[in-house]
Amino acid sequence: MTRPVAIDIASPMDILGRQRELVQIAQVIDAAASGSTKLLLLGEPGIGKSTLLRAAVNYAKAAGHQVLGVAGVQAEAELPFAALHQLLRPVLRAMPELPVAQQDALRCAFGLSDGRAPEPFLIALAGLNLLTAAAEKRPVVVALDDVHWLDGATHEALALIARRLDRQRVALIAAARQGYPGPLPEAGLPTLTVAGLRDGPAAQLLDEHANGLDDRARAQILRQALGNPLALVELPALWGTRGRVAAEGSLSGSEVSLTSRLERAFAGRVAELTQAARDLLLVMALAHRGDVEELRAAASLLAGSPVGGAPFTEVTAARLIEPDPASDGALRFHHPLVRSGVLCYESVARRQAAHGALANALSGDGYRRAWHRAMSIAGRDDEVADELVANVDVSLARGAVSRAVVELERAAHLTTDPRRRSHRLLLAAQHAFSLGQTQTVSRLVDEASRHPLQELDWARAEWLREIFHDGLPGDAIRVKELCAVARKAHDAGDADLALNLLLGAAMRCWWADTGPEARARVAAVLKQLPEVETEPRWIAALAVAEPVLEAATVTQILSRPGWTSESDGDRLRLLGMAAHAIGDTERAADLLGRAQAVLRDTGRLGLLLHVLGMYNHVLVELGELAQADVVVQEANRLAEETQQPVWTAGTLSTGGRLAAFQGDPSRALRMAEQATRLAGRLNDQLCVAVLASGAAHLAAGRFVEAFEELSRVFDPNDPAYHWRESFAGLGTMAESAVAAGRAAEARRIVAGLEDVARVTPSPLLHIHLGYARAVLADEHDAEALYRAALTMRLHRWPFVRARLELAYGEWLLSHGRMGEARSVLTTAQSTLDECGARPWARWARESLAVAGAARPDAV
Repeated sequence: MTRPVAIDIASPMDILGRQRELVQIAQVIDAAASGSTKLLLLGEPGIGKSTLLRAAVNYAKAAGHQVLGVAGVQAEAELPFAALHQLLRPVLRAMPELPVAQQDALRCAFGLSDGRAPEPFLIALAGLNLLTAAAEKRPVVVALDDVHWLDGATHEALALIARRLDRQRVALIAAARQGYPGPLPEAGLPTLTVAGLRDGPAAQLLDEHANGLDDRARAQILRQALGNPLALVELPALWGTRGRVAAEGSLSGSEVSLTSRLERAFAGRVAELTQAARDLLLVMALAHRGDVEELRAAASLLAGSPVGGAPFTEVTAARLIEPDPASDGALRFHHPLVRSGVLCYESVARRQAAHGALANALSGDGYRRAWHRAMSIAGRDDEVADELVANVDVSLARGAVSRAVVELERAAHLTTDPRRRSHRLLLAAQHAFSLGQTQTVSRLVDEASRHPLQELDWARAEWLREIFHDGLPGDAIRVKELCAVARKAHDAGDADLALNLLLGAAMRCWWADTGPEARARVAAVLKQLPEVETEPRWIAALAVAEPVLEAATVTQILSRPGWTSESDGDRLRLLGMAAHAIGDTERAADLLGRAQAVLRDTGRLGLLLHVLGMYNHVLVELGELAQADVVVQEANRLAEETQQPVWTAGTLSTGGRLAAFQGDPSRALRMAEQATRLAGRLNDQLCVAVLASGAAHLAAGRFVEAFEELSRVFDPNDPAYHWRESFAGLGTMAESAVAAGRAAEARRIVAGLEDVARVTPSPLLHIHLGYARAVLADEHDAEALYRAALTMRLHRWPFVRARLELAYGEWLLSHGRMGEARSVLTTAQSTLDECGARPWARWARESLAVAGAARPDAV
């Protein structure tokens, strides 16, 4: 359940002993007038976080800010995004101003319309834009209490919103219990840890509630309360109502946490109530809602007789529940620990009976009813399991995948047939994979595998085991196993699963050196599935598995005109991956550029990172360094948010290469070293990291170090060797070899790649070969090779063309052809300046200075 934050009219300065905290909160709210600010109040239960948050709300309202607030209540049966809906309700009137895709996402998330399940990121983006629109009129303060108990879908959305608050005139202040991990506490918000009151204010607060306790009792409570305001208020009441001996027992024992003591205190108060009052508290603790009629109906079913008003009066007088000031006629617990205390007091059997009573009372609310039915039984019940599975469709339709995982797992545990149980566990694991929850996927797959599996579920389990493991060098056996499983899945009628498995096998071949036999096996199995060769996964798998030997086939497929109208972001991603894999860099840039735009618009955050990881690579290769800089920064942020270290390593490497080309070799080396540590033994990632460090040495003028580093990626015995990825380092390797006096060694490397070029039409390889042939040529062939290279199709390769012109201009300069040299070098310098390739632009200016000081050619 969720409840709006209560608005008190008391002055925030009336809070005893909290002046320092109030000043900091006021500064955060004041800063919202000029930009976004954030603050996380963190502390133990009862420490006063909610009181400070109410003070923040009062202060913000007094300043004329719009306040949006919600508080979480631990609610296992709550609909996904219920809290987000509650929070944004006052600003939903601006929804028509949002892009259509964002409007649709919010309506689906809030159950206002049916449609395709929205991406969680798109829902969060829509929420952020609503806040931004509201803040254009006046600053907005978002107050979030008990965020650790917000429904999971809301919690994740608010964490994304918090990360992206920048200059929107929005202050976000959240309160969370210490020790409860979650998206918002882990979002990097500035934190104010709320500690216990100091001795003076603590003693003053105790005196207000001491009820005539003697000095010994007063001293003991002060010592045990540790300045916790709730303890200072509640423990004296415990002493007074239960007697000195019982109270001393609850307060003693340093091994028991203060939270546990407070729960025991509330549990002790529960024990003194009548049975009818205990029934009422128990159903309220499990219902997570304070609707009086709902509570009365469930308590009556639990008791077996009608419940009147007496139990409500009794629990209110005991200071266990109170009217909810934010909801007309509803009730809430005096403190969240009351709920914990109630559940600690009651037995498992009683809790199950109360769940059953709630299920029967909620006949008109199928979603919550299914969950309470599922929690009311200990054994297996297929009818209840099927009812809970129906909830999964609701959760998925609202974009709450994490909730669907929980429901499927519980439904599996209720399922009688072991094969159906395993199937549901694997479906839960598949949804957990879409969220990037590695540990959950592994746990669910392991549990499912302990039961008999149908053949397709066995194949699905193999795929799920595979998707978080990108392989180790030489792991050809696993690749062949995946191919065999894929063949079985296809024969069983699941071509979709077969393609997923083959793409996983292909990715192993790309990330690490699995050898030619394993690569050929993936390609052979793919060609045995001809009916799906127009499926982007099929094309991507073939390209990634055999990026050289199958490059001609993939090029032919990608050249078909039908792909130009493709609009699905994921399909564009796979086509872009295929183009990038075979070194068709221009086509990859076009496909990935379209993919990233579509995925961003539709909020598919996880896939967007995958696209950006490749897109920044091809942009750097093409020399579009300024655009690559923007993409690298976004990819770094997404990699951190989605916690995908493989893509972090790749982004660091590409960012390092970019830094080198832009003239910051020290930063480039640092990034390459970080990427190397993250890459482990993945050849592809090591190769790209070495390309970055080699470019850094070249940019710094350390030509010998640059050549020795870059030559590694062409040595099959080096861990950084990668057959296809090395193409991108050919030009810089040749350039550094000439400057280092190692041209003969570089020519041997080029000779080997000439053989490869006869197999693959890869533009990336052929363009770099043209450059390398020219700069490494002997005196007799050099000019012809420079002229031939400059006739290549380089209009989208400004960095390569400018470096080629620079090298040719220097060759002309060395042969005394000053006029021709000046013309070529001037063009090179202009392009290099435009690209932002500072070291090469500087070298062009230096050569121009020499050409300008010399006598012009005699004609």
